[in-house]
Amino acid sequence: MTALALRSLRKRAGAFTASFLALFLGATILMGFASMLDTASGTSGSAHETLVTMASVVGGWGLLLVVFAVTSTLTLSVRQRSAEMALLKSIGATPAQLTRMITGEAAGLAVVAALLAIGPAVLAGRGLLALLHDTGQVPADVSHAFGPIAVSMGVGITFVSAVGAALLTARRLARGRIADTLADTGTGRLTKKRIAFAGLFFAVAMSEVVVTVTVMKDEGSGAMATSGQADIFAALGLALLAPAIVRRVAAVLAGPLRRFGGAAGDLAVTGMLRRTNSMAAAVTPVILFTGIAVGTLYLQSTDNAAAAASGIAKTPEEKNIETLNFVVIGMVVLFTAIMLVNTLVAATAHRRREFGQTRLVGATPRQVMHTVAVESTVQTVIGVACGSVASLFTIVPFSLVRVDSPVPEGEVWTYVAVVALAAVLTGATVATATRRTLRTPAIEAVSA
Repeated sequence: MTALALRSLRKRAGAFTASFLALFLGATILMGFASMLDTASGTSGSAHETLVTMASVVGGWGLLLVVFAVTSTLTLSVRQRSAEMALLKSIGATPAQLTRMITGEAAGLAVVAALLAIGPAVLAGRGLLALLHDTGQVPADVSHAFGPIAVSMGVGITFVSAVGAALLTARRLARGRIADTLADTGTGRLTKKRIAFAGLFFAVAMSEVVVTVTVMKDEGSGAMATSGQADIFAALGLALLAPAIVRRVAAVLAGPLRRFGGAAGDLAVTGMLRRTNSMAAAVTPVILFTGIAVGTLYLQSTDNAAAAASGIAKTPEEKNIETLNFVVIGMVVLFTAIMLVNTLVAATAHRRREFGQTRLVGATPRQVMHTVAVESTVQTVIGVACGSVASLFTIVPFSLVRVDSPVPEGEVWTYVAVVALAAVLTGATVATATRRTLRTPAIEAVSA
């Protein structure tokens, strides 16, 4: 099965593109921030503290996002191979053999992606250090170091994340009956493990809220240390519950869409109810992007307003925190935006056969495009709504301790800009991927 896994990687390179990109970008981010620890080994005093903070705080947040994104992308990739799994089982492959094949593919992909990410990670690390030089937080004579800490963390975490995600999904598919595997459309049912992890993330988020409004009440900007992480954990919790949320929303919208949406609305409802897990995978990066971007932006604007009202100039430590916040925003915007595009392209390309069947029974390409547009709109609305809820875990407690109000300081256009960017990324990506998929003649798409 190991040989089969290697041949699969060589012959089906296009099918592994989405997973490879997630692993590559994840390894780049992990090693880029971890290199701050290598750099810190030759420093002392405030410079050492700043570098360690950058690696541990921002890198820690990045670690959560990277592991989650890698797991989500690989899980989607494996689920899309249900027909292949059923065929292999029908000719005698055992569950253990199938599991070894899929985990072997993931392991090989992770190693290649991590090694290729070393070069970009060095550049990313130098860019982070240059940012700290420009803001005066680290002396200009401190040079960037990229050593064993960065490499071991990047390769190790990427490898473990990939193999773990592949193992969990592969075992579920491999142990199912052939008929069940072929019919695996993802109806949105949540496993006990998924619910447990979602509950754990929400519990951590609530604990951060409680600590912020109690222990950190009189700490000023220091309250960012706890409130700034709450939206991340809340967003991850909601992302884990996304399949159930998508199914519930689709059920609620089924009547109106079928009544007023015509053929496209009916097709969209049918697709959303049958492909709940795939839709949830596309919703996940929208939740993360909206929740973390909105939460962090309003966190910083509220802190700036509180500092201006007090008339006291910001300390170097507070400027350090502000820099970290903007680094987080930049990292989140870039990584989640790429993951959003990556996931949507992979999910849409996999629907080539579905689109072909729909056209053969009478649907026009325009109706297919309208159907996908309806689905994309619903995905965006769900993702933005859930992300907005997640951002409240950061915004409300921090605003209470800084400006004595649950309403944050800042312009409403900040929120509008985040929502607009999420909508544009989702809509443009889905439309482009669908048009490209529809170029294939229906007969060829069905027989592929």
